[in-house]
Amino acid sequence: MKKYIIAIDGPAGSGKSTIAKFLANELGFLYIDSGAMYRAVTLYMLERRLLKLADKKLKKHLQKIKIDFREVRGKGQGGRVCLGNKDVTSKIRSSSVSKYVSEVSALKIVREEMVKRQKEFGKHESIVMDGRDIGTQVFPHANLKIYLTAAVAERARRRKKDMKKLGEDDSLSELIRQIYARDAYDSTRKISPLAKAQDAIVVDSTELSVKGVLNKISLFVPHIKR
Repeated sequence: MKKYIIAIDGPAGSGKSTIAKFLANELGFLYIDSGAMYRAVTLYMLERRLLKLADKKLKKHLQKIKIDFREVRGKGQGGRVCLGNKDVTSKIRSSSVSKYVSEVSALKIVREEMVKRQKEFGKHESIVMDGRDIGTQVFPHANLKIYLTAAVAERARRRKKDMKKLGEDDSLSELIRQIYARDAYDSTRKISPLAKAQDAIVVDSTELSVKGVLNKISLFVPHIKR
């Protein structure tokens, strides 16, 4: 089978990861969470207090960082994220990582290294990859590009639900503030800003269930079961 690449972009909390996991499972493709890669780098830098490190020194650290995705079988399970040999799937979703991930992912040296690694995944097998610049920068010639969005209030509600699972409980108003700030930062940064590819299909998930979103996407991928 010819390699097939599906790129799913969109702002934080729009449901990209959830949809990408289900879609990859349905199609038998490899799922790659590009955001998890930047979160893993952010965690690495926070744990070693490297946030203010000069590019030349940071480059040496980036070359040492090993990020792997380990598949977990089952619908919507996606995979586990490993930093070195350590499973950091839950750790990278903490509020401390969320606070700095936009800043770290906007660093040119970090972006270049992660994009290089992301492109490698697409050389070897069919994949579903989600992020903010997958359809515009990483795979501009992807077979299918989806831009998934949702209202800010709904995205904040989803974020609050996820944070509770981690034992954190920020107020809804604070999460809304954070999302507005992150949207502004991600969409205006100089390097690989959040943007919709010209040929991407826009799907608003505000009032849709996971199944509803998948049903919409399935219209553009005939061999997805509905």
